[in-house]
Amino acid sequence: MDVKSTPRYLYWLFCQFELITCSYLMEPWEKVLFYSFNLAMLGLLLYTTYVCLAFHASSAFQLLCSFLGNPRENALSVVK
Repeated sequence: MDVKSTPRYLYWLFCQFELITCSYLMEPWEKVLFYSFNLAMLGLLLYTTYVCLAFHASSAFQLLCSFLGNPRENALSVVK
C-alpha cells in the first residue's frame, strides 16, 4: 500500500463504519455521544483484557516453574 493512499483508505474505512452504524444520519452532538461511548467501551475492553491476560500468564508461569522443579513455591499453593 502506498503511503499517499493511506489517508484515503482510512477515510474510506471511516465512511464504511458510518454506513454500517448509520451514524451518518446523526446530528453532531449525537455523534459525539455515540463515539465517546464506543471509545470508552473499547478502552474498558482493552484494559480488562490486558489485566486478565497478565494475571493468567503470571499464574501459568508460576505453575510451569513449580512443575519444572523450582522449589520457590508449592504447587498446591499455586492451584489455590
